[in-house]
Amino acid sequence: EAGSEDIDILPNGLAFISSGLKYPGIKSFAPDKPGEIFLMDLNKDNPRAVELRISRGFDLASFNPHGISTCID
Repeated sequence: EAGSEDIDILPNGLAFISSGLKYPGIKSFAPDKPGEIFLMDLNKDNPRAVELRISRGFDLASFNPHGISTCID
């Protein structure tokens, strides 16, 4: 809805997308909404981004994702 900041695609076709970056001097389309992480399965015929639920106890109000990367172990 307001655009993404970064994306990381795993070899299995799952894409993790960070969204909601707020940075001084850059217009924010949702200034009161916290950042989000989405998951998209690029193997599907009509892939859709699904918001991932963030665990309780995490300071979601100040979540401001800038970039994203994954590590496969």
